[in-house]
Amino acid sequence: MSSYIFFSGLTFGLAVLFVYLVLCLSHKKALYDHIDERKIHTGQIPRLGGVGFITAYVGMVLFLTLLGVWNQYTGLSFILLLIAMVLILVFGIWDDLKPLRARYKIGIQVLAAILVSVAGYRFTRITFGTNEFSLVLGWFSWPLTILWIVGIINAINLIDGVDGLSGGISIIILLSYSLVYSYYGNIHAAALSLLLVAAILGFLVFNFPAPQAKIFMGDTGSQFLGFFIALIPLMETPSLGYSRVALPYAAGLTLFPIFDTFAAIWRRTRDSKKIYEPDREHTHHKLLALGLSSLQIDLVLYSVQLVSGALITLALTVLKAWRIPLLIAAYLVVAAFFTILHFAYRNRVKMGNGK
Repeated sequence: MSSYIFFSGLTFGLAVLFVYLVLCLSHKKALYDHIDERKIHTGQIPRLGGVGFITAYVGMVLFLTLLGVWNQYTGLSFILLLIAMVLILVFGIWDDLKPLRARYKIGIQVLAAILVSVAGYRFTRITFGTNEFSLVLGWFSWPLTILWIVGIINAINLIDGVDGLSGGISIIILLSYSLVYSYYGNIHAAALSLLLVAAILGFLVFNFPAPQAKIFMGDTGSQFLGFFIALIPLMETPSLGYSRVALPYAAGLTLFPIFDTFAAIWRRTRDSKKIYEPDREHTHHKLLALGLSSLQIDLVLYSVQLVSGALITLALTVLKAWRIPLLIAAYLVVAAFFTILHFAYRNRVKMGNGK
């Protein structure tokens, strides 16, 4: 594992270098973020940061593959995963340079999800990690896995609205997976998570200190992070023969993005708007309306993710006897946060309207 720590440090350094080069190129070519109803920033800020840190990450993974390190992830399945990653990366860059229509973005995401499923990475059962309940999914594992991957890609993308938020939340999620996989001896899956954490940290060097980022990760970065976060719980532990992180727990580790996405879908359906139509009522928008700064929003949402992530991690490792109560507690923590925020925001809007 010490060698992976070394390679993580190398990935961090490469990410810093590549993001810096992308930043210089973006200013030279005037490749700046476009403004829409969902954005809260002002000024001309490049949005291709994802190209830099993902290049560092994928390059390191390919390098270690050539060295023969990934003896668990080889052959046709690994090639299909790489093709899916390249699809997400290429069309993410395209979308950052010239925004794609929502239907085309979803189409590419579905294609990438199908490739992952064909490669054999699917939720094949619903289980709570106990012998009392295990539902074999059969053919339904295909649509469920595709829906999971597409859903998480868009969930991570939707929370990318405040400097450092999507990257920080992703780091907490990936660290949780790294701890879980290390506990169960799947060092390769843990290392894949750690390498991506290092790459994200290399990008965040340009997002902090607050109050304003020097470069955004863009859809290239947020969609790739969503793709990988959706993929990582599907990586099996060979000695066990099934996905180590079952769906209820994988969802538990991504509760904040999932809740925010469901809230957006419900809100737009209620208001007779298109589901993909941007608005300014996401979680970070509401916290901003309550008077929090970007840095304070990050700290609040990092804290929610840390608490729920810690509960799930403990449930899957040292406190397996308390697995289901801890799972329920994680869901309740995030549900309570969203409920409190909803009423606080609604009261603020009423006060602003003089009601």
